[in-house]
Amino acid sequence: MARSFRDRPDRPSAPDLVWVGGHRGLEAELVRDAGIRCRRLALRSLRTVDVSVHAVLDPIRLAASVPQAAAILAAERPAAILTTGGYVAVPVLLAAAPMRIPVVLWEGNAVPGRAVRATARLADALAISYESAGRALASAGVPTYPTGTPIRDVSAMSRDEARGRLDLPADRPTILIFGGSQAVRRFNAAVAAALPRLVERVTVVHVTGESAYAAALTEREKLPADARGRYRPYPFLRDDMLAALVATDLVVGRAGSSTLAEVAALGIPSVIVPYPHAGAHQGANAASLAEAGAARIVPDEAFDADALVAATDLLFDEPARAAMAEAARRLGRPGAAEAVATLVLALAERRPLPAVETIEAIARGWAA
Repeated sequence: MARSFRDRPDRPSAPDLVWVGGHRGLEAELVRDAGIRCRRLALRSLRTVDVSVHAVLDPIRLAASVPQAAAILAAERPAAILTTGGYVAVPVLLAAAPMRIPVVLWEGNAVPGRAVRATARLADALAISYESAGRALASAGVPTYPTGTPIRDVSAMSRDEARGRLDLPADRPTILIFGGSQAVRRFNAAVAAALPRLVERVTVVHVTGESAYAAALTEREKLPADARGRYRPYPFLRDDMLAALVATDLVVGRAGSSTLAEVAALGIPSVIVPYPHAGAHQGANAASLAEAGAARIVPDEAFDADALVAATDLLFDEPARAAMAEAARRLGRPGAAEAVATLVLALAERRPLPAVETIEAIARGWAA
């Protein structure tokens, strides 16, 4: 997303970007590594509803964060704000309203969360990834744009380059398996139990998570010597994740908004195992792809070794695989980041918001 603000040939200089976040998350590592200044509020991002001392402290932190956010905005004097509308955004939006700082709120899930529903009316424009989110937020009365989810530049690497980078064989289909950060153990257990059958059919690129990587290496050593090269476990694929996606023929994973957006933009068939908690957002995200014919859904409780092996059948059904790939491409919004940036810059420069059709053309990559 930051690249879409910085790399704009129509602007003489890049805008100064500031990230405002909470005290639990990836800000300290990822944001600063990207060269973006980071300001932090007293509150934490919410990830659980467990009864604990934080059930008392979090409302206090939220209240304390409103004047803190106001002080940050007064010091930084932003021309506009882009927010994903989560819990951490609440004090920022409450502070921005009396200052008349324009806001673009982007909602990446099919079902908006409570914080988004509560603060949508404070935005000047809504950017959404799913039409269902637009319907759910219609009562806010804010101009709504179907931008899709901002993602990396998926055209930056060819399939041959990606396969060469990961040293993948060209004569065998590849499956990419990853569970993200939520309940990855179910994926790892399924891979361990299915591995001998999987490597008979496909090359497996498997993101295990740091804690399960050693066990995955042990499972690889149990394979026949000539099959070990067809199992490629990684603790994570931060720098090579794009290469893994470009190189693969099938993705098996969770239904995070960014993951699904990249899979769609690349036209990759997918078998999705939605994380069943967190307000069932992932189930709704996955349903959008499945209803369009771009993905198949396996319920979390039904995902095991047999389900994983069955998923690979798709790689040997060329008509079905091609139809799913085409359906995914129709859903893809490779220019989503550019579309969202266009909205933010229009508000920052106090220009009229673009037409919905203009933003959609940018999001789909149609705009010149």
